[in-house]
Amino acid sequence: YYLFFGGNDIQSNEQYGGIGVAVSDKPEGPFKDALGRPLIDKIINGAQPIDQFVFRDDDGQYYMFYGGWRHCNVCKLSPDLLSIIPWEDGQKFHEVTPSPSYVEGPFMLKRNGKYYFMWSEGGWTGPNYCVAYAIADSPFGPFKRIGKILQGDPKIAMGAGHHSVIQVPGKDEYYIVYHRRPLTETDGNSRETCIDKLEFNEDGTIKPVKMTFEGVKARKIKKKYLKN
Repeated sequence: YYLFFGGNDIQSNEQYGGIGVAVSDKPEGPFKDALGRPLIDKIINGAQPIDQFVFRDDDGQYYMFYGGWRHCNVCKLSPDLLSIIPWEDGQKFHEVTPSPSYVEGPFMLKRNGKYYFMWSEGGWTGPNYCVAYAIADSPFGPFKRIGKILQGDPKIAMGAGHHSVIQVPGKDEYYIVYHRRPLTETDGNSRETCIDKLEFNEDGTIKPVKMTFEGVKARKIKKKYLKN
């Protein structure tokens, strides 16, 4: 199990930190730093090394998308996930910032042959934090922003963003996991983790997420799976 993490929130190349990788034999850990140093420790193409997301394409190749400060990079990971493979042009990082409104939190999924690139916009301590997306035929774009799929609701919560998406194995069924700020909280740093449905239109575009208080109810496990 590989856990990619951001460390120290570095603000310059003179500071120690960046994106690291830890490993464990169990998903709950304990995890141990696999390298003894950051995997990415520099600000490249203007992208602060935070908010890493590892995407596995159908051919088995792993890519890491990451970046704050309104810039997003992609790099190609080695088969053991512990180093970065240069691209054909010799560079290790390519910028794939999808929109001028991109801020942070990149995420990608593949559905029906299309690549869905999502990201967070606005400031996460404010009311305008949200998630937008684009669709492309390649994981590297070109990306054209389609619109927002998650944003604050004055009846539910504000500051909704920085998400991930999980798929029910073998089914066209998806859920979005994200953080938001309860209406009772005035501190911008106050956040709670939530999960709601992520649904698609017939043309493949994503429906705006309806935030709820109920979230996603646990599925009932059939007795046959509880044997032994």
